[in-house]
Order: sequence, then C-alpha cells, then structure tokens
Amino acid sequence: MKERIVVPESEMLRQREFMRLVEKLEQRPRSYHIVSMGCQMNERDSESIAGMLEQMGMAHQPVREQADLILYNTCCVRENAENKALGNVIWLKELKKDKPELMICVGGCMTQEKGMAPMMKKRYPFIDLVYGTHNMYKLPEYIYRVLTEKHPVVEVMDIDGEVVEGLPEKRANHFNAFVNIMYGCDNFCTYCIVPYVRGRERSREPEAVIAECVRLQDEGAQEIMLLGQNVNSYRGGGAEFAELLYRIDRLGIPRIRFMTSHPKDLSDELIQAFGELKHLMPQLHLPVQAGSDEILRRMNRHYTREHYLRLVKKLRSVCPDIGLTSDIIVGFPGETLEQFEETLSLVREVRFDAAYTFIFSPRTGTRAAALPDNTPYEVKSERIQRLIDLQQAISLETLEAQVGKRETVLVESVSTRDAGSVGGKTPRGHMVNFPGGPELIGSFVEVEITSAGRNTLRGRRIATEE
Repeated sequence: MKERIVVPESEMLRQREFMRLVEKLEQRPRSYHIVSMGCQMNERDSESIAGMLEQMGMAHQPVREQADLILYNTCCVRENAENKALGNVIWLKELKKDKPELMICVGGCMTQEKGMAPMMKKRYPFIDLVYGTHNMYKLPEYIYRVLTEKHPVVEVMDIDGEVVEGLPEKRANHFNAFVNIMYGCDNFCTYCIVPYVRGRERSREPEAVIAECVRLQDEGAQEIMLLGQNVNSYRGGGAEFAELLYRIDRLGIPRIRFMTSHPKDLSDELIQAFGELKHLMPQLHLPVQAGSDEILRRMNRHYTREHYLRLVKKLRSVCPDIGLTSDIIVGFPGETLEQFEETLSLVREVRFDAAYTFIFSPRTGTRAAALPDNTPYEVKSERIQRLIDLQQAISLETLEAQVGKRETVLVESVSTRDAGSVGGKTPRGHMVNFPGGPELIGSFVEVEITSAGRNTLRGRRIATEE
C-alpha cells in the first residue's frame, strides 16, 4: 500500500479562500446541476462537489438545462459508460450556443485516463473545465480561474493522489450516508482501469473515519455505507478492516454496510464480524468475476474457484441468512464454452441474491486489452443472456422465499412505480415497497412480506399492537 499523504490544512484553507472569492464575483454561476455516473464512490465525490459549489454561493438546480453550471462526474470502468459521458457532453455544445454564460465542467475517472484530457481540450473546446480524480479538491481554484481568466482550464494530475480531509459536503439525505475509508487499488486485475485512474491504495486514519461516523450519527444517520475500491485491504489488509468495523459497531449506528470487497483479502476476522456485530447488516458484495480457474488466473484475481467457494461456506456458517451479490464478466479474451459453463455452475452453487453481469469491455492501457479475442460478439451475447436468465431465476426464488417473513425496513423514498407506496431495504438488502406516505422516509418500519416480483418485494405495514 502506498504511503499515506494527506493534503495539508494550508492547502484546504487556500481552497476555502477560493470559495469565498468565487462567491463574491458578480459574474458567476448561481445554480448547478451534477450528473454523477458510475459507482458509489463517484456518488460520494459528487456530495463533496455539491458542498464546494454551495460554499461558492450556488444552489442546486434539479433541471439540468436550467442550471448555470453543469458538472459531469464521469466513469470509465466500461466503454459504454465512457461513450455515454462523451455523448452527454457533446449535447451540451448546442445548449451553450443558446446560453453562452453556461459553465461546463467534466471530471472523474474518464478524464483521468491517459490522453483523455488533451483530447477533450482539442475536440471539445466549449468545455470550460476538465479535471481529474486526484485534484477534485482544487475545484474552487479552477472555477475561479475560469471566471477570472476567461478561458478554459484543463488540469489533470498524474500522481497517485492524496487523502483529502475536511471537504464541505451536501449529503443526499440525513438518514443514510456514504463514508470513504480508502481510495485507489493495488490489485491490477488485467481487465480493470481503476488503479490507473484512481491511483494506488491509500487509507484514511481510523480516527478520521470514526469522527465522521460520529458526526453523521449526531446528524441522524440510521445507516452508513463504508466505501473503498477494496475495503478488505484497508490500511494494508488482514484484520485491520475488521477492527475498524468493531469500533464503528460500538457507536450504535443502527445499520452498517460496506463495499466493495476483494475475495483474496477477505480475512477470517472479517467473516467472523458477520456473526458477532449487532449493527453489521447480513449483506456482502463479493465479486467473483468468473468461475474458471484459468480465467481467474488470466484476470490476475489471486484466488481460485475453490477458495471463493470456501469463503462462501465460511460466511454462511457464521451468518446463515447473509445475502451475497457479485460481479461477473462474460467473454473475457479466450474464454471457452467450457470455461463459461464453469461460471454458470458456480452461480448455481453459490445462489447469489443478485449479480451484475457484463460482457468484457477492453480498456486501453490494461493488459487484457492486448489479449487475443476470437470469440464473436454474438456468442458473448448469447452466453450473457444464459447467465442473466439463470441469475434472474435464482433471484426470484430467493425473493419468493422471503414471503411471509417480517422484516425491519429503512424507508428510503416514495415509490416511483406504486402510487401511494414507499420503498426501503431489509437488513439483507432486499428492496420492499409497501403502502405509506413520505412522512415515513428515514424511519424504520416493521413490514410483513406479502409477495415477490422479479427485483423487489411487496409488503404490508405491521401495526405496532400486532
């Protein structure tokens, strides 16, 4: 793990001064709209970005076309995410013709890709600001420069990045919260671009994490999600992440979750935590990626099929009702039909609650992008549909097994599909919709599960006297 470097307090004070300077400018954006793409870590970054923009005197504008500043926080893990981001940015060119004072900002993982920032500067001159993942905290300075120097700013740092503490934030809500505990990744899976755009692993100090959790608890947080590209290797791996979980559990926050975990770093201490910690929810996202040892070796995953299955057995021995989810890649270069069948058999054996499935997407700069790949896309499409059909059947059976159970649901939102209903998650992470109004959002409600759909459960609220 890379030596931890913290951005100095003097630099953070400097950025706060830029926030004040922007706020005092007469000709500045008064409203903003953030488009956040990709993972939960991007969502958490967007909360910090929103906090900085609000400190600069801007207010959130829910309608993108009506905002004075539009910022894209991009993802590049797969090619379609990158294409989507670029397509959206090109669309803004027409909007800016009618609204020349509009400020367009693009940051995140896509802009951190090697060669991407110079290409965007040349091809999309209407973009006002391009920045990377490692210098997001300098956003106030860059916006001030755009406004005062009257020309675009392109600033992407090629270093691995630093740990930033003390950024302002605007959380999506008060009752559940993302908490970053580490950044970057040292695994260098052959298909993955994350280490190249997020940098090497670096962890926050446990005291800083605990202090943030205490503050969130005081503000009414009912659930926290600890985030990292590989939370299991927090501060070097082993039992250290489990130790952090035990400390957070003692705070008494009702629900604790975390993601993402790498199987090679899933320690016995962490597995045991699922059987001992009162507030750690029985849910784990544990990406397997493939069921073939040869494909796993070529992916540089550092575990075997047998090792993964042993982990699942250990987890279910200490927490029988744990809900497991996963990521699975189909069509990795050179994957044979037999190797794909091994993935299907692993899915049948593990029985994930859900799985995020993808056709292999070559990312420039990764080792897998240079591997020979002779499998036609039509074959890959047929294989992934077989996998999706299998997982959907297992997911439906898992949800149907919940019918008749009573669950405590943390209500998150008004249902967009069922009028007069609200939705929230069970401890295992299943989404439940049931009749209720917006006054329930942020509270725990006892619900009896009455039916199961393909992706969600339906229930009825249990009266307190029952």
